[in-house]
Amino acid sequence: MPSPFPGMDPYIEMQDWESFHATFIVDIADALGPLVEPKYVTRAQRRIYVEHPSETDSRTVVVDTAIVRPPVSSDDWSAVSPSAGAVATVEVLLPMPETRYETYLTVRDVETLEVVTVIELLSPYNKRGGEGRREYLRKRDEVLRSDTNLVELDLLRGGQRLPTITPLPPGDYSAIISRASRRPRAQALGWTIRQPLPPIVVPLREGEPDVVLELQPLFNQRYDRGNFRYSLVYSAPVEPPLNCDDEAWASELLRGFRIAG
Repeated sequence: MPSPFPGMDPYIEMQDWESFHATFIVDIADALGPLVEPKYVTRAQRRIYVEHPSETDSRTVVVDTAIVRPPVSSDDWSAVSPSAGAVATVEVLLPMPETRYETYLTVRDVETLEVVTVIELLSPYNKRGGEGRREYLRKRDEVLRSDTNLVELDLLRGGQRLPTITPLPPGDYSAIISRASRRPRAQALGWTIRQPLPPIVVPLREGEPDVVLELQPLFNQRYDRGNFRYSLVYSAPVEPPLNCDDEAWASELLRGFRIAG
């Protein structure tokens, strides 16, 4: 059975985005491959960075060697305090750096392996302040300065929208198609939670016809294959919260969905 929502399911964003992102990007690659062959191939690539939860000293680092010592029991503070009776000793939590892995797609020329188009499916880390957003915008700038096309797909309601000089169209979700030959101009799409995911065009080399990627059938397929109907908790409130009209609309959808299930 498909999602109760006509397009993107907002419960995926709040409950199971990591799994959805990892598999939906592969679905896009599989669907795009036959549309661009035999001249081009699609390849998944991965971006790696380290994010610090405190965000006071966020920078990308590579750790070569780690020295691991046995943990000190919280009941034995004398091991870390020379005079436990004279100083206040408490257990604290440290902001541990977290390694993030983000997958994106490239369309490459078969003969030269030159990247013709980059396709990004934004993650929550790209849309909130921190190393994830800085790293993404740095990579984005590199692509925008190159001869590579860029397609950015934002299926997240939360977080900051992508920076543009002129405003993006209104909506809960968006897509930006940036052709290298037309920069700084780009095509932007916007749609709401009440609408199906639109088809988007994927540009190739200048002078060649675009290919059209049908997003809604891909989403329906992923929803079924991922068994999201059984794993998502639809009794929970939507985060970020919906406006009053959309909340009433979503409640009615879910009421019928639960009855049907």
